[in-house]
Amino acid sequence: MAFSADELRVLRRALAVALHPAPLQDEDVQDALRLAESVDEAVREAGRLRAFLVDDLARYREALPGSLSGYLELLQDALAAGYDPAADDLAALRALRRNPAAAALLARCQILAERSVRARLARVSQATTTPAAATSAPRARLLALPGGRAAADEPKPRPPAPAERPVPKPSEVFPPRRRPVPPPPPEERVAG
Repeated sequence: MAFSADELRVLRRALAVALHPAPLQDEDVQDALRLAESVDEAVREAGRLRAFLVDDLARYREALPGSLSGYLELLQDALAAGYDPAADDLAALRALRRNPAAAALLARCQILAERSVRARLARVSQATTTPAAATSAPRARLLALPGGRAAADEPKPRPPAPAERPVPKPSEVFPPRRRPVPPPPPEERVAG
């Protein structure tokens, strides 16, 4: 992520205030809030790009071996964006390891997959040994800076959820069938 010169100026001022609390002007508070919104949008955009890459990678993987060069290129892009190779990727690369580029990428993906598994295992073991309150929480949205004024009002109460409709009984959805009335016997028919 890259910051412009103005964004760096705002970030430097916010860090200075965090280290040495002082009253902030309204303009500084608004600049910091705009920067926080820009960072949040950049994070969302990176997530959308990563999802697109992963979907595209799956399409190319399904079209293998005909899409070999495109698949290898997309996999390298996805790895550069922080993608952890999945079991399907490793299986596809093993099937293509006669190709030197695929063999080199397989070696890299095996290392990354092993690191990813070890990191997940470490997180799981850490989560089971630490209390739930000590686990890291997701980044909260910046609402105010020390010495500044709150940019947003108190959180508004959520409207009550609409009452759930009761599940209808089968007899309400499918009314009982009426039996057809049999035609009268031939003796009772009157000829006209």
